[in-house]
Amino acid sequence: MKADLRPTADAPRRLEISKMTLEDIPAVLQIETLSFQSAWPPNAFMNELRDNKLAYYFVGRLDGRIVAYGGIWVILEDSHVTTIAVHPDVRGQRLGEEILVHLLDEAIERDASWITLEVRETNDVAQKLYRKYGFTVVSTRRGYYSDNNESALVMWAGNLRGTLYANRLAALKAALR
Repeated sequence: MKADLRPTADAPRRLEISKMTLEDIPAVLQIETLSFQSAWPPNAFMNELRDNKLAYYFVGRLDGRIVAYGGIWVILEDSHVTTIAVHPDVRGQRLGEEILVHLLDEAIERDASWITLEVRETNDVAQKLYRKYGFTVVSTRRGYYSDNNESALVMWAGNLRGTLYANRLAALKAALR
């Protein structure tokens, strides 16, 4: 029998996810401007954190550095993913998926039964991730994105509190870890 001598540094790094604070906004804005052509202004995040009682925003850190963030609104049984972004330097490491899972857990913890989001028609990577987690396209919003008039696909996942979705989410979480 041979021992596995590979260093543990090869193991995938995990995000440390915590609630977004006002102090996190400068780092979030940096990722925002690197990720989106039409970035949210600084006051949008401030308003979400200070004034919107339906909003829940989180940051993901690697080695203490904010590299990802995401947010949802939870309104009774419905939840809405407002944003997810990962710093370009660390994309492709499933960090966006970790943020999405955290947002799903938050929605379920807050008794949401449904979750929705909009995604660019051309963002195949994000669409594939959302489908993996049970989202399906229910409609299209023509000209939704103001930067280039691109349409958005509206995607929904439902029965978040049901046994079937719980089993699916548990299996996907196990595979992610």
